[in-house]
Parts: sequence; C-alpha cells; structure tokens
Amino acid sequence: MKKLLFASLLCFAVVFCLNAQTEPDKTPPTKKSPTDTKKSAAQKNPAPVPSSGANGGDATAKAKTDASSNAKPIDQSNFDTSVKPSEDFFLYANGGWIKRTEMPADQTRWGSFNILIEQNNDALHEIAEKAAKTNSTDPDSKKVGDYYASGMDEKTIEAMKAKPLKDELAKIDSMKDKSDVLKEIAHLQMSGVSAFFNFGSSQDDKDSTREIAQAVQGGLGMPDRDYYTKDDEASKKLREQYVAHVTTMLTLLGQPAAKSAEDAKKIMALETSLAQASRTRVELRDPEKNYNKMTQDELQKLTPDWNWGDYFKELGLTNAGDIDVHQPDFFKAVNTAFTSTSLDDWKTYLRWHLINATASALSNDFVHEDFNFNETTLRGTKQIKPRWKRVITSEDGEIGEALGKLYVNEHFPPAAKARALELINNLKEALSDRIKSVEWMDEPTKTAALEKLAAFQVKIGYPEKWRDYSNLMVDRGPFVLNELRAENFEAKRQLNKIGKPVDRTEFGMTPPTVNAYYNPKLNEIVFPAGILQPPFFFANADDAVNYGGIGCVIGHEMTLGFDDQG
Repeated sequence: MKKLLFASLLCFAVVFCLNAQTEPDKTPPTKKSPTDTKKSAAQKNPAPVPSSGANGGDATAKAKTDASSNAKPIDQSNFDTSVKPSEDFFLYANGGWIKRTEMPADQTRWGSFNILIEQNNDALHEIAEKAAKTNSTDPDSKKVGDYYASGMDEKTIEAMKAKPLKDELAKIDSMKDKSDVLKEIAHLQMSGVSAFFNFGSSQDDKDSTREIAQAVQGGLGMPDRDYYTKDDEASKKLREQYVAHVTTMLTLLGQPAAKSAEDAKKIMALETSLAQASRTRVELRDPEKNYNKMTQDELQKLTPDWNWGDYFKELGLTNAGDIDVHQPDFFKAVNTAFTSTSLDDWKTYLRWHLINATASALSNDFVHEDFNFNETTLRGTKQIKPRWKRVITSEDGEIGEALGKLYVNEHFPPAAKARALELINNLKEALSDRIKSVEWMDEPTKTAALEKLAAFQVKIGYPEKWRDYSNLMVDRGPFVLNELRAENFEAKRQLNKIGKPVDRTEFGMTPPTVNAYYNPKLNEIVFPAGILQPPFFFANADDAVNYGGIGCVIGHEMTLGFDDQG
C-alpha cells in the first residue's frame, strides 16, 4: 500500500553490476521512513510488483529456483564475440544476452537485479503457498500463510469491493470540526496513510546514540513536489491525468461523477499548496538545512493552530521529547492549510488519501485504476503483475521478517554467510591499501578515512534478533485490513523508539531483498540474503567470479561512506 513511512535510515543502494542490468526502484530501508514512497515491496519495485492464476506457479517456481541454483558463474552465451573487448567490453560481455532478451511487459527495466528479484519471488511464492496450506503451530509461519491466503482470496476481495473500509470512511464523514480533523489525520497516519505531513522516529543526526521524533514534509498524492510545480507541457498534462485519476477513484467509492470531478480539483489545489511549500530533492540532500531540532513548545509556536499535544495524544505518544522538524517553512504552510481548508474539503482530501493508500488491496476496479496511473502513466509499465506477486510484495513489506525467516532457512545457509564475510573483509583491506597509496589525500585525511573504514559495521543476510509479531493480528479476512493492521503495528513500533537508544542490530531491508545499502548514521554496510544469491554471489564459486559479481556491490557500498552524503 502507498503509505506514510515511519522512521528512516538514510541509506544508499547499489546501482550497477553484472550483465546489462539496471537497479530496480525500491522503498527506503527500515520499511518506514518519514518520506513518501508508493508501496513497500518484496523485491523492491515500490510500485506494486501475468499470472497463471491464484494457485498457479508452483511447478514453475520450483523450476526457476532450481535453475538459479544451477546457474553458471560465467555464461559464455551472454558474450558477443564478434565485438572486440578492447573496443567495447560491455557489448563483448553482454551482447549475446542483449540480443536474445526481450523486456517483460510487466517491467520497466530488465537486468540481473530483476532476474534475481523474479527468482526470489518464485522462492517466496513457494514458501507462502506452503505456509497457507499447512496448519503450522509456528506463529510466524501461520501469519505468513494467513496473510498470503487473504491476499489470494480474489473471490471475496471482488465481492467486498471497498466495504472493508466502511468504518474508516464513516470516521472521516463524521468529523464535525478542526479538532476532529487533527485526530483523524493522526489516526490515518498510524494506519500507513500519508495524510498532510509525515511523522515518525529516526536516529538523531547529531546524537547517533538515540532516536528522536521527526516531522517531515509530505501529504502529496504524486511522487514529488515537481509534479505539481513544473510548467512544461508534459507536467501540465500529467496534472490533468492525475485529476482524472482521482475523479475515477472517488467515483468508484460511490460518489456521482460530477461531484468526484469537483472534489478532485479541490484535492489538487490543497496538494499543490503543500508541494509549493516543500523543498526540492536537491534541497533535501543538505543535512544541515534539514536538521532543525525543536522542543514541543518551539514547534507549537511555529504552527500555533495545530495542537501538537492533542496530535501526540492521538498517536499514543506520551513523551515526544525534542522533534527534528526537517522543513520548518513547510510546517508553516501546514498551519495555514489547516486553518484555511474547509471541513468538507478536509473530508474529501482524507477520503482520497485513504483510498489512494489502500487501492492495491481492494477489488480489481480499484487495483487497475491505481495501476493505470501509478504504473502505466507515471512509469510506463504495460502490464500488471499477477496477483500472487503483488501479494508477496505486500507481505514482504508488511511482515517481511516473518517471511524472511522462512526464506533464510531455505536459501541462505551459514556457509554462504561466512563466505560473504570473507569477501567483504578482503575488499575492506583492498580499499584500505588504496587509501594509503593515493597521492591527492593529505595524511590527516588518510588517517580519518582509515579510521572510518575500520569502524564499518558489517551486516550480512538477516538480523541477529528476529522481529516479534506476536501483537499483530493477521487472519484470513479482508486483505486490506491485514495491511492496515500491519501498518499500525509498525507505526507503533517506530514511535516506541523515541527517546530510546538506537538499536544498532536492526536491518533496514528485509532478508529477501535484492539490494544492499550503506547507512551513514550508523556507518554500516548491509547485504541482505536476497542479493547474496546467483548470479551475484556463488558460495562455492571461484573468487574471481564473486569479486566480479557481488564484489562490485560490496565495493560500491563501501565507497558511499566517502561521498557527499557519507
């Protein structure tokens, strides 16, 4: 689901390696962050992820998993030997693969990352199917099975349409004043709905030992402020398409089309006012500018009409402590919008953001309209992925460590973890030698760089301590309610961190994720089990193969510790 993302790790992911591949889009690590993204993902296309049907794919999944296990470390059929490697090594190494490979209709890019994503999805599919069919006494396995079963119950989902949201929509409609609006915004945020702004927890940028509250710009239905503010013809057309999309979605909720069209324009106007007050992506890269720690009294003075005490009470936050207000000018605009927007327009805006966040878990009329705009219009994706892949994507995003535990048990043995650690240590040593030998660094800079490199924390495969989902209810009822409850569980988990020491053992990606990251706040490099698979990593292959594959990923993450964000 499109969601408010609570708590962030500022992480940077791999962007290259292996044959003709490009990195798939992904959500921020730690699943929740105070930034807007589209959807959490199993193998991270934050947009949701063709099908043989609800129960199809078991045999295919097994075949593909077996194929990946038997993958050749170096497949010479990928070469184009008609090209001289001295003239174009890329085409020499990848030309054969490029010539014979077609872009799948449900993808916007295709390469080694995507191939491994699909292999891992097949593995997760098999795990989830098995869990759904087995009456397991293991709580995590049962949750995995129940979550998957609820998402695959297409007959019930189609019959219910938006009925599972009846109570949520009634809460919005029953608002009587601005105090109710404030409470409803807080309630929706705690359910993963990105309404008005983002609030969560994260490591204090200037005290790396503790977590503090974070208030961050947000509240938009499109991915970025520029979609609302650019004046070129393509942007103007896109805004028209967005208004049409919002109109269709509101009409699907049962409103008359004319009323929906009128409401869509009001939503666009409110979101545009928030976008105009938001910082650009370039401005968001300035850590000093986006660090503005305030007391609650100082924040209250910044936004005098928004009662932060009432808001925190609704969140269940008894002691917010200091708050890092990333964009103070944005929150001045929040205060203005809160007071100037009518009650009816607030109902319209919140109704839209609820359905926008949950559309992918509802009936196909909502799913396909959501896909048509967010995937086809915004990204050029031609074909929606099959239901089982979309459900696996959602499951990894919501209960990824429960699913990941089962994945690791089958696909990442201890010997693979030990081999990966050996490679990382060797590459750290090589980078150390490189730093020592460069002529353009002075000695104090070299010393500082070597100290930072030596202090890198390395995380491989999966967390030392698995997340406890015992307080999360997952059943085989409405799929969208499982998503909303999981979002609420995670929001509470993140807010509970405020004022406490940073958990340095936590992973910012789920174990099956095909990606890696460097986190400057913790000075750590992290490699989930999902990327430590062929064709990136072969536990039993020659060193040269692994240094050419996962080695470039490892090296990339280490060097991020020394760029403008490291």
